[in-house]
Amino acid sequence: MTGTSDRPISDYAMLSDCQTAALVSLDGSIDWLCFPHFDSRAVLARLLGPQAGHWSIRPAGPYTARRHYLERSLVLCTEFCTPTATVTVTDTLATGWSERGHHLGEHAPHLLIRVVECTDGRADVEMEFAPRPEYGLVRPLLLPVEGGLRCHGGPDTLGLCCPLPLQISDMARAPTCLQAGERLAFALRQVPAGSRPLLMPQEEIVAHLQDTVDGWRSWSEMHQSYRGPWEELVHHSGRILQGLTFQPTGAIVAAPTTSLPECVGGVRNWDYRFAWVRDASFTLDALWVAACPDEAEAFFRWMAQAGASDTAHCESMQIMFGIRGERDLTERELPRLPGWRGSRPVRIGNGAWQQRQLDVYGELLAAAHRLRDDLAALDASTKAFLTACADMAAACWNETDQGIWEVRSGPQHFVYSKLMCWVAVDRALALADALHAHSHIPAWTRARDEIRAAIEEDGWSQKAGAYTQAFGSDVLDASVLMMPIVGFLPAVAPRMRATIDAVRDRLTGKDGLVYRYLSADDGLPGEEGTFLLCTFWLAHALALAGESQAARTVFERAARCANDVGLLAEEVDPARGELLGNFPQAFSHIGLVNAAWAIHQAETGAAELPLCHRPD
Repeated sequence: MTGTSDRPISDYAMLSDCQTAALVSLDGSIDWLCFPHFDSRAVLARLLGPQAGHWSIRPAGPYTARRHYLERSLVLCTEFCTPTATVTVTDTLATGWSERGHHLGEHAPHLLIRVVECTDGRADVEMEFAPRPEYGLVRPLLLPVEGGLRCHGGPDTLGLCCPLPLQISDMARAPTCLQAGERLAFALRQVPAGSRPLLMPQEEIVAHLQDTVDGWRSWSEMHQSYRGPWEELVHHSGRILQGLTFQPTGAIVAAPTTSLPECVGGVRNWDYRFAWVRDASFTLDALWVAACPDEAEAFFRWMAQAGASDTAHCESMQIMFGIRGERDLTERELPRLPGWRGSRPVRIGNGAWQQRQLDVYGELLAAAHRLRDDLAALDASTKAFLTACADMAAACWNETDQGIWEVRSGPQHFVYSKLMCWVAVDRALALADALHAHSHIPAWTRARDEIRAAIEEDGWSQKAGAYTQAFGSDVLDASVLMMPIVGFLPAVAPRMRATIDAVRDRLTGKDGLVYRYLSADDGLPGEEGTFLLCTFWLAHALALAGESQAARTVFERAARCANDVGLLAEEVDPARGELLGNFPQAFSHIGLVNAAWAIHQAETGAAELPLCHRPD
């Protein structure tokens, strides 16, 4: 088994059934798959170690490869050109029979489909299946059965539907020769341990594939109405964000992977397969542009249930949850895995769940305000939850926390956290009628005024000539670009204009992309790359300042970092220009969507989106 844990992150494409995700390399190898859900233990994880499992289908000899998603879907088609033939492999995670529109993935059958077809000529093709459950810990028993094999070991049973005779050792191989017009369909199915996965005939697998294509296209048709610059990029980002949504609860993961590093060989390797309140709220906000988030109500109901006891007991709300609402996300290391390009440790779980981050109230209430027309039918408990979030922001805004970047050094008075507490009470005031919260208006108004005064007094550094990372600090931080974006200040206000210029001049790398911050002790060794979300924030702020051409230049510089199928990671290596961090990253696609919309507004004066297609 050859090692591929050093393959560029950009070499991968994502499949999703809105319950889990798989990553497929350009050479046809699935090197990451958690079954049946985003946070399940991986059964294929060669991305993090050469012995941790893969499933590859590719020509046996030399070839070139190119790929694309089928129109308006997350169904991937890879075309292999050999000296004698053209072979296509079409990959998808099935979304479920006739799951359409808002229900896409609701009853996903936990079925990974791969269909290989020779479109001309003659080619030798190799199929290699090496499952390794529990992140490579288990070498399972592979039992041949009629129509494929069963895989026993670990907490689940896998069934591989394979129309070819299999050579079985510690993995299964199936070499074959295909001629023009011949097609083979494979499928991997997960069931609980002790159950027997039903293996399917070829026609049923192909029918599942076509049904999934139709399902994604129905979702796109019903949801995606944006018309403006970079239209396809915006729509594609909307599909990626939908693909990161856990349909059964409405939770939204930050990324479908763990431990892809912020610096090659470094220790900044985190598990992102959870629902951060911040990320999910930003995602809903971006979907207002990219995909009409009719599912927003389900998310807010889930969020109210997951976070309710915190606010009920006057505690700070937990910043992140498991995709079903789990609270204990204890972080641990997997020393047996070498990590991508030797980036240790590989972690599962995320210790940030115990951090205090006061900004979450603002992001949550900002999303509720943006989506207020979709939330009219919220129940009384959800309205009470949102009211309690505003109360917490009003009561706690002047306390310290770990901030948006989840520093692992000591808590500080982060300017971004204060800003988002201001957003929380500002948006709550606008929602007071809908929340039936009129008695809270005096306290919210008082807090809003106090926060503004504190930011203007303590968040501005005369030495830096800008708003900075924390009260009394001279350290620049790109998060203050959110000030004009959330409406705290006009982008053309003198101090804000100076801050935008400072970020552009002093926080931007040679690659033209923006760092989160520099020269700040965040409690971790090593460095990191430039941050794509921050770069899109700069484009957004420039658009708000009336610099549309400069905004376009910055936007396109960041958008060009997407790989060949339009996926963005979290960061970019400033020296080599390659993608870093968990992949694909919701934050980056959120930034793309919102910056494109801001530039469109700046250039046209448009203020509203066309209505999306509603169900009958």
